[in-house]
Amino acid sequence: MTVSTHGLRLKNGSQAWRLGVELLSSMRFSISLLTVICIASIIGTVLKQNEPINNYINQFGPFWAQVFASASLTSVYSAWWFMLILAFLVVSTSLCVTRNVPKIMRDWGIFKEDIRAQSLKAFGHTAQANISESPQAAAQRIGQMLAGGGWKVKLQERKNTTHAMGESSWMVAAKAGRVNKLGYIAAHSAIVLVCIGGLLDGDLIVKAQMLLNGKTAYSGGGLISDVKPEHRLSPSNPTFRANLLVAEGAQSSTAILNQGTGVLIQDLPFSIELKKFVVEHYSTGMPKLFASDIVIHDKETGAKTPARVEVNHPVNYKGVEIFQSSFDDGGSTVKLKAVPLIAAAKPFEVEGVIGNSTQLQNGANDKLTLEFAALRVFNIENFGKDGAGGSSVDVRKVDLRETLDAKLGAANKVKTNKELRNVGPSITYKLRDAAGQAKEFHNYMLPVKMGADENEPSVFLLGMRESTAEAFRYLRVPADDKGSMDGFWQLRAALADPFKRDRAVATYAQKAAGADRPDMARQLALSASKAMSLFAGSVSSEALVGSAVKPPESTPATTAGLQAVADYIEKNVPEAEREKASEVLIRILNGALFELVQLTRAEAGFKPMDLSDKTQSYMMQTVLSLSDASIYPAPMAFMLQDFTQVQASVFQVASAPGKKVVYTGCAFLILGVFAMLYIRERRVWVWLTPGDGPTGTRASMALSANRKTMDGDHEFAHLTERLIGAKPDVKPDLKANVKAE
Repeated sequence: MTVSTHGLRLKNGSQAWRLGVELLSSMRFSISLLTVICIASIIGTVLKQNEPINNYINQFGPFWAQVFASASLTSVYSAWWFMLILAFLVVSTSLCVTRNVPKIMRDWGIFKEDIRAQSLKAFGHTAQANISESPQAAAQRIGQMLAGGGWKVKLQERKNTTHAMGESSWMVAAKAGRVNKLGYIAAHSAIVLVCIGGLLDGDLIVKAQMLLNGKTAYSGGGLISDVKPEHRLSPSNPTFRANLLVAEGAQSSTAILNQGTGVLIQDLPFSIELKKFVVEHYSTGMPKLFASDIVIHDKETGAKTPARVEVNHPVNYKGVEIFQSSFDDGGSTVKLKAVPLIAAAKPFEVEGVIGNSTQLQNGANDKLTLEFAALRVFNIENFGKDGAGGSSVDVRKVDLRETLDAKLGAANKVKTNKELRNVGPSITYKLRDAAGQAKEFHNYMLPVKMGADENEPSVFLLGMRESTAEAFRYLRVPADDKGSMDGFWQLRAALADPFKRDRAVATYAQKAAGADRPDMARQLALSASKAMSLFAGSVSSEALVGSAVKPPESTPATTAGLQAVADYIEKNVPEAEREKASEVLIRILNGALFELVQLTRAEAGFKPMDLSDKTQSYMMQTVLSLSDASIYPAPMAFMLQDFTQVQASVFQVASAPGKKVVYTGCAFLILGVFAMLYIRERRVWVWLTPGDGPTGTRASMALSANRKTMDGDHEFAHLTERLIGAKPDVKPDLKANVKAE
């Protein structure tokens, strides 16, 4: 029996109906549908699913984001076309199985003992021999030997009218490996079961409720308890997969199902109380365990069931699986210190709760909204030589690209060296102006040692970005002797004070020129004053062009920092002399800034800095930080002073009645594939006719298999030797599988 690939051919009905049924029930159509589903699944794996539309706009742009949304590629597994293809695949594969199962069952018990003796010569494995037994005795012996070897045997007696003594001829027909036929049924039935399970566990039932029961997605705000019934799904909903956030010490019984136009509220038959969220870490700071100690409160019976949910170890309660999906902030309180970046402002403190916001007054009419976005107590950074300072590792995510790069590539690729280190807590907040435009900031609480050089100062990292599609850009502020940034901000305030700048310039000029060279001291003081004014941003480079005296402080500046110094050199120095002039001017600027540092340290009660490599590294970082601070896009920076962390667990709750159906389908698929690949269906025929002598018998033997293998050759050689005592006649140029007549 051969399995046909064409569809079911009806004899009645219109031509369109007959063609449609034949197409739907053909194996080629089923394979095509399965290929489309595989391609769609690849897209759903590569492209993040069910993300907010803004995330796709930031990543791909508005055009492609709209294309992906229109084609439902952002929610492939719940798309109508994906469900429709699954349904067609179920119908098509079911028809294929239904069409071929009767043929398989009929062939199950057929031994083909009526095959003509002449046809045996056409098989690829044949053998002939003379046996010193009667045909009947030989048939009985051969049949028993085959049956003892696990073959199913059938004997057929054929009357022989041409023989002188009228002795009958015998046909011995046997077959083995017929389970191979069941492999086809099991494998194709597995596809049907897996697809049915996917339909049951998908959004099909939820979509049906939205279509038939008037359920709609909720796109507003407010409390979950205020959401109307038309946006809620019943606790008896048979299938769902939703997210549930529970803070420590709180409990919740409502989960969220993300939809394309909003969310649906799934009411659970129980509530989950989070007692404690547990995180255990390795010595490097990387987490090794996420777990939630919970208590499940049954609404119907009032029973309280304690349990622990870990990653890859869900808890099952009344058919609902509770997974540890992620973790979040549950309303931590933070205390921030605002460090002004303008000279006239003063520092202040502000307290808030993560997820909330507060209003700030920036000037007479300018109002800012401070939004407390996130608190991260652990920040794992890569300080290895390949880390380039390290990018923060979010332990709630898996970096698929990094994982693939580590496993794939050239064979001679060396392993990336990593030095993971926990650099302490950080705060993420947003500053939103009156127009609604917001900038996001990410500041670390503790100073970080970025390099391996012991002379390099530790720095505070102040990150900023204008959109979530960008990476954070960090301002590195050097820490002072006390491990704080007070020394830096005092220096920045002194730099904005013209009186203190003059004192620092005078001290520098006197030390550099000496008391016996007043003319050089005046020239040096004039150059240092210009450099300091440009660097402080108190005067523009255009105002200094051609001026022989110190410019007025009221001259507006458009740039500051090293960029202002570079603009001045470009406009006033010939190109051939710019490199030498810049070296001289930067040396003068560094000397004047060093004296300004000494001045601010004396006012703060610190001892003067000595001249050493450590001081030189500190001053180099200070100059760079002062230059970068001039373009910091906010009037103030908020530093984390203290916090009280409240953790929250993000659970995924899922009711999946189709899971057992899918598991059954997977078991069928494994059995079916193994049956088709590793079990060969074989048939053996032995034709026994009376010989010339009174007890002699002529034996002709043939073997047929659904696949020609070396094992088949060895098996036939073994059978011919045992059954008829002859060597086989193998014809490799002929097909081993010949359709029997």
